[in-house]
This record gives sequence, C-alpha cells and structure tokens, in this order.
Amino acid sequence: MRTILVVARRELGAYFATPVAPVFIVIFLALQGVLTFNLGNFFERNQADLAPFFNFIPWVFLLLVPAITMRLWAEERRLGTIELLLTLPITQAQAVLGKFLAAWAFCAIALALTFPFVLTINYLGRPDNGVIASGYLGALLVAGAFLSIGAAMSATTKNQVIAFVLGVAVCFVFAVASYPLVTDFLTRNVPALAETARRLSVSERFLAFTRGVISLRDLLYFASFIGFWLYLNTVIVEHRKAD
Repeated sequence: MRTILVVARRELGAYFATPVAPVFIVIFLALQGVLTFNLGNFFERNQADLAPFFNFIPWVFLLLVPAITMRLWAEERRLGTIELLLTLPITQAQAVLGKFLAAWAFCAIALALTFPFVLTINYLGRPDNGVIASGYLGALLVAGAFLSIGAAMSATTKNQVIAFVLGVAVCFVFAVASYPLVTDFLTRNVPALAETARRLSVSERFLAFTRGVISLRDLLYFASFIGFWLYLNTVIVEHRKAD
C-alpha cells in the first residue's frame, strides 16, 4: 500500500506542477455554474436542491475526465519514462492503481471546490442535505468509472489526443447505454442486449444516488466496473511495456 501511495503522490503532484490542475478546475467550476444556474433553470424551478447540478455532472465528466487521464500512460510512453517506472521495485498493478488514485483524488478536489453551490442552496432554502451528499458520492463514483476507462485507453497509445478521443468515445457508450433512443433501438433489433445495456449504464446507476438512494448493488456495480477497467489497464501495460 505504501508503494501505491508513493506513486499516487507523485502523480498528484504532477497535476499541480503544470497548468493542468488550475485549467481543469476553472473549466469544471465554470461549466457546472453555467449549466446549473442558467441552462438548468435553477431559479425558475423554485426548488432548493441540486438536481440541475447532478443532471449535468456525467456529461461534464464525459468531456473533462479523459483530458485528465490522456497523459497518464501516453505521456510516459512518449517520453520513454515508462521503462524507468516499470523497472522500479513496484508491480504493474501498483503503478496502475497509484496513477488511478491520484487522478481520482484530483477529481475529488474539484468536486469539493463546488461547496459554494451547497452553501447557496442552504441559504436559499431548506434542502435535504442527505440527498445532496448521496449525489456527491455518486458523482465521485462516476468520475472513478470514467477515470478507469480513460486510464486504460491512455495505456493503448503514445498519442495523448488519440487517448482522449478513445476515452470520450468509450465513456460516451456507457453514459448513453440506458437512454430510450439506445434501448428502443436495441429492443427492436437485438432484444437480448437491451436490458444488459441498461444494467451496464453508468448514468442509470448514478440516477439512484441523485435521489438519495445508496444501495449495495450500485456500490458493487461501480466497484466491479472500476476494477475491471483497472485490470484491463494492467494487462495493456504489461502487454505493451516493450513497445
């Protein structure tokens, strides 16, 4: 565990040693502010809750999370530092988990900086803060799911742009899998896949958290989802470490 934390601290420090951290955080906060209070019709709804905030979170993460992960392995491979990393007394799995935890911690920091939204809601009304806390937990899990996908995609290439595009594309599939347009199409053409698509949808699982429902089934889904992509990430790194 100590080795994993060392890798995580190294990677988290790298975010704040470059413009990546401030740029990401400013864009994230600006987008969420505009989407929540303008496009989300926050004041017109006349309800003291953060439903508009959480409605847009998966889509903002869909665009911004792959921007975080695109450099995780692609940059290491491009600069040739991946060989140095993998010759250290750590396993591929430890390196993968350390990098992932750093990116996840970075997303957690970005989410924590939206606390003025919560203060605003509590100033304007009397919201159910339990539901808000549940929504934040769900948002953090969505970020983890997309980060695990993006990290795996980054391990497949030396090009950060390609890693970004692949990350967005795969995350998009899991974001829209439960939408009526997709499920209706599958029901008409491949009925056996319609229910599977809905069950695998990240957005569908996140919806329960925004309603204040935290179930063991959904927690196991996110744990399994993240675990699968991190395992795939490890396999890819192992397979391509000589490239």
